Amino acid sequence: QVQLVESGGGSVQAGGSLILSCTASGYTYSSHCMGWFRQVPGKEREGVARIERDGSTVYADFVKGRFTVSQDSAKNSLKLQMNSLRLEDTAKYTCAVVLCRTWVTLSEGQGTQVTVSS
Repeated sequence: QVQLVESGGGSVQAGGSLILSCTASGYTYSSHCMGWFRQVPGKEREGVARIERDGSTVYADFVKGRFTVSQDSAKNSLKLQMNSLRLEDTAKYTCAVVLCRTWVTLSEGQGTQVTVSS
């Protein structure tokens, strides 16, 4: 069974940076990919960034140029470097195992809260 544990969330001022980390266990990298999602209460869950098997990355338009997703060589941890944070980036961020080349989620962690203030 896949277990995903996120860390690194917190409070930051607008314009600041945070790094989120996700550690995965029980994950079969060869068949799936990993990504980050976010959700604000009352709003739909959004795909933020994911990394494909060939190392290519996909970003939502609202984070392009500001966020960077990366994965360690063992493929069991995922990071999200978040720069130039905006008020609207405030959300709970979750790490997920997804079907490659899609946002279809197979497993997801409990999430970590990111709060951006002015």
